[in-house]
Amino acid sequence: MAIETIDEAFQPTAKATPEGYVHADDPTHAHPHEHPHGWRRWLYATNHKDIGTLYLWFALAMLMAGGLLAMLIRVELFQPGLQFFEPEFYNQMVTMHGLVMIFGAIMPAFVGFANWMIPLQIGASDMAFARMNNFSFWLLPPAALLLTASFFSAGGAAATGWTLYPPLSVQMGVGMDLAIFAIHLMGVSSIMGALNIITTILNLRAKGMTLMRMPMFCWTWLITAYLLLAVMPVLAAAVTMILTDRHFGTTFFNAAGAGDPVMYQHIFWFFGHPEVYILILPAFGIISEVIPAFSRKQLFGYASMVYAAGAIAIISFIVWAHHMFTTGMPVTGQLFFMYATMLVAVPTGVKVFNWIATMWRGAMTFEAPMQFAVGFLWVFTIGGFSGLILAVAPIDVQVQDTYYVVAHFHYVLVAGSLFGLFAGYYYWVPKWTGHMFDQWRAGFHFWNSLVWVNVTFFPMHFLGLAGMPRRYADYSTQFTDFNQVATVGALLFGLTQVYFLFAIVLPTIRGGKPAPAKPWEGADGLEWTVPSPAPFHTFEKPPVVV
Repeated sequence: MAIETIDEAFQPTAKATPEGYVHADDPTHAHPHEHPHGWRRWLYATNHKDIGTLYLWFALAMLMAGGLLAMLIRVELFQPGLQFFEPEFYNQMVTMHGLVMIFGAIMPAFVGFANWMIPLQIGASDMAFARMNNFSFWLLPPAALLLTASFFSAGGAAATGWTLYPPLSVQMGVGMDLAIFAIHLMGVSSIMGALNIITTILNLRAKGMTLMRMPMFCWTWLITAYLLLAVMPVLAAAVTMILTDRHFGTTFFNAAGAGDPVMYQHIFWFFGHPEVYILILPAFGIISEVIPAFSRKQLFGYASMVYAAGAIAIISFIVWAHHMFTTGMPVTGQLFFMYATMLVAVPTGVKVFNWIATMWRGAMTFEAPMQFAVGFLWVFTIGGFSGLILAVAPIDVQVQDTYYVVAHFHYVLVAGSLFGLFAGYYYWVPKWTGHMFDQWRAGFHFWNSLVWVNVTFFPMHFLGLAGMPRRYADYSTQFTDFNQVATVGALLFGLTQVYFLFAIVLPTIRGGKPAPAKPWEGADGLEWTVPSPAPFHTFEKPPVVV
């Protein structure tokens, strides 16, 4: 955060005490306002903290559901041959795992973080559109219900892979329609959330907080929100065309009616590639908060970090066809998308360099948020390098639709997005609950997550290079050993996240050592000037940043 020292920056509403920076002169922070209790508090919630909490609980439930599907997939792949599931049901699980994890777990979790933290970080009393905020959340449970119910529909759930490619998606049963409607609901929710975040950041910042003084988490979410506005309507158009092909006699993607199934891939990946950055940019923002705090230094190259995030977002719109090197693309097109994809590595490399430079000669300590931040740096970089390898068209043609691709995007989204979420959870949970988590348990969670995520996904690189295709329920015996290693790693990684829920999340909510207003010595920002837990209403008297 590009501001002077805390005690200079937040006057006159914040002052230092031994417990941290608290608004001692603001009575609204000493005596919490009356607010609704019971089910009405959550159903009619308009407070950004309550809605953020709803998003986080929903995301955690979806993470467990998607994780269960992943465990079932890996159990089937433990040995060659069909062990437990028919190929049709196996592909339904693969499809639902992807949709649930992306649209149900990772995206809502980051929106939950945005709801909780953005008003606190910019000194706003709430989000700009409180009732729309409520509506945007309550669209998600019906969407999740539609996805879940599709398993019990005639013909079962969609079994196309999460990309919903035609002609398969045109031929599926009613479960495909349920998935399309669920995606529409989640898309509307995302668009409303993005509008809310953009309006809040641009219009409700504290006096003196210019855009270039905002915390990096706010910056990355502002850019992410613009990406959401740009690409969610594109996805809505694609799945609506599938819906009309299925039921209204159109032939957008039917070659027999002069349509083109490859056109769907162009439309989908014009959404799909920016979506990858929608899933990782908020994690970049979290890591940019955590590393300076535990290095006791300001973020190195703040301005270049902002420009790099913007550059990543812009370049993400011109690289979509690197997912389509095997569709008959002319060599000129392959060259363009290959070089454009490699170009993404430049601003991403700037970010990694700046994080490392921030840590350089810092007074580092390794509490749980910093452990996950450093773990993120390592495993996300591996995912970035395998992405560069896939950018090379001749290599991509060989490993297209193999487990090499599965390894790459799980390193980015599990070891990237999920590790970023864990870092953010441990960093801010004292502010949310007023309790400190158990550091030993958090360390146990980190080390098990780090070890088993690599045991699970690193062997998949070798499976892909050896030619094992993705989305197959059976395989040749030469792939057995690496599949068994990956299955054991996946089961233990999944159990580690169950441990996270029952040994860390629930005990921290119920009790623990009381958290001061500023539990981390190197933390900087307006959110640390309010007590822990953050009162129901904050910043009714706006702070001033000087």
